[in-house]
Amino acid sequence: MIEIPDLAAGGLAAGTLSALVLGGGLLRSRRERARQREEIATLRSHLDAARYEVDRAAQAFAAEIAHLAAERMPAEATRTAHPHVRVPGPLGPAGAGTEAVLEALRTAMAQERKRVDAAARAGMRGATREIQAGLYRLQDVLRGLQQRYDDPELAQTLFALDHENEQSLRRAQVAAVVCGAWVGLAREESHLVDAVTGGQARLVGYHRVQVHNHLEPGTALVSHAVEPVAIIVAELLDNALRHSSPDTAVVVNLERVHHGVSVTVDDAGVGMASDERAAAQRLVAGDDPILLSDLGDPPRMGLAAIGRLTRQFDVSVDLSTPSPYGGVRAVLLVKSHLLTRIDPVLHPPAVSAARSTRSSAEPELAAEQAGPTEQTPPVRQEPTSRQAQPTGPEQPRPEPRVAQPRLPAPATRATSPAAAPAPHGDEPVHEPVPDPAQDGDQLPQRRRRVRAEASSAAPAPEPAAPAAPARTPEESAAALGALQSATAAARNAAETEGNAPR
Repeated sequence: MIEIPDLAAGGLAAGTLSALVLGGGLLRSRRERARQREEIATLRSHLDAARYEVDRAAQAFAAEIAHLAAERMPAEATRTAHPHVRVPGPLGPAGAGTEAVLEALRTAMAQERKRVDAAARAGMRGATREIQAGLYRLQDVLRGLQQRYDDPELAQTLFALDHENEQSLRRAQVAAVVCGAWVGLAREESHLVDAVTGGQARLVGYHRVQVHNHLEPGTALVSHAVEPVAIIVAELLDNALRHSSPDTAVVVNLERVHHGVSVTVDDAGVGMASDERAAAQRLVAGDDPILLSDLGDPPRMGLAAIGRLTRQFDVSVDLSTPSPYGGVRAVLLVKSHLLTRIDPVLHPPAVSAARSTRSSAEPELAAEQAGPTEQTPPVRQEPTSRQAQPTGPEQPRPEPRVAQPRLPAPATRATSPAAAPAPHGDEPVHEPVPDPAQDGDQLPQRRRRVRAEASSAAPAPEPAAPAAPARTPEESAAALGALQSATAAARNAAETEGNAPR
């Protein structure tokens, strides 16, 4: 049998072992709880750091959005109309994705500008169409009054009104062309020098333009190119006159080139810087679309109209070369397919057009060889309008003078050839007289020659007085008006004496 002390010793040993086991487990659990607390603290620190990063990124993104809305998008919208405006960049890496927003904004702005510009063009086309129609009606009324009345003062007033109406018509026509309308007129085939003179006559300061015609007589434009060439020349001359001193001349040279005819306009004005010349060249080339909002305030439509016409009628304008006089040189090239030929004897150019320096005597020699009944081109008079000359039976004939450079009358649209009336049997006929002091490029001098049948019946003329100095167009108009006044006074006096009681 087991003794009681042995049982007690065994129980005590088992209790001690159990206590040791429980103590070890309790120690392990405490260690585990300490480790877990450390892990929780680490996770909390990581969570706090992540929360801080998220807050910082959110603040940066919010600042980037505010910068995009307040700075970058307005600058981008302004840049669509003014390319020199600088668009600010993003504040940081958070703004890298905003470039897609700016690209979408650019596309939307371009589409909206085109829509608004198209609506503005349509409205302006309708307005200019009505204005042009009214100005054409007014032009017909003024010309009818010029033909009806021969009072010198009234004629001068009518010419001044016609010139002002012509300038208003040119501005309305240019605005219509920029807005995509047709040029407004369909003309017959005309001498190219007539188209140049017609463009010159539409301007203020037309008397400053010197046209040198080096083309063969009869060089002409096809019908659909007459008015576009006149508009382009008028706008080039207008720019030259506006940007040069009033006491300087604008020189125009008409030359034959390999691909057609060139019209060169040189002024002695202020010129243009290289960037201005490049911008003007882009406008007249007509390659890029032109918006009304790009033309300034107030809009400057001259070069824009030239660009539309050059693209539409296959002509070219070059502004890349400075003028030898210090200003701007503009070269209009009219290609060969737009050129034709007109008989200069049957259909001579307008009286105000510059005579050709090449074989200028051929039409007159041909007319003399054709016989005395052949119509002879009339002598080139000073640039007064044909309507201003008296048409009555007692019409005075001014003495012929040496031909001077021709300037158009303000009220004359010399864009189509007009056949002049044949001279009567007793009218003077002029023929060229060679002058050894002049070279081949100068206009020939003229002397008076009377037909044989007229000289046999008329008394011998008195010896010719020394040639008077060349007069200005205003002096010629005043002298012609004085002759008309004297003629009218003589008629009134004769009627008064015939009706007086005897």
